[in-house]
Amino acid sequence: MPDLTVSRDISAPSDAIWRLVSDLPNMGGLSPENVGGMWSKGANGPALGAKFKGNNKNGDKSWSTTVTVSECIPGKEFGFRVTVGPIKVAHWHYVIVDNGNGTCSVTESWTDQRRGLVKRMGTRMSGVADRFAHNRTGMEETLRKLDAALA
Repeated sequence: MPDLTVSRDISAPSDAIWRLVSDLPNMGGLSPENVGGMWSKGANGPALGAKFKGNNKNGDKSWSTTVTVSECIPGKEFGFRVTVGPIKVAHWHYVIVDNGNGTCSVTESWTDQRRGLVKRMGTRMSGVADRFAHNRTGMEETLRKLDAALA
């Protein structure tokens, strides 16, 4: 079950929305914390099990993660699991539902997979003391930017 979920209705076709949320190299244009990255380990685009090296920044803090695509249904769903080395960090998930009136409901969810010491170290590494409040604000901004990019 996700720790946070944010939704927004967007006036765009589901395929166009999916193309943007699954374009991880360009996610930095939507996300306030992610600054992009590159497909890795032979992957060249979104596919189940594809790997991606993500780059993130918050103020003067920056870090890299490994992303593995966990859900990949064009026009409907895209998700990925984030790790730093062998350490589980998070699961991000987008669900796109066509409302039948020219809009789609886009739901972004985040599940915190950090535990104990890793959670405490995350504050030092990212500069974010309240990850829940930070991510809620970031998710709202991501969906707002997604809406603007498709307007």
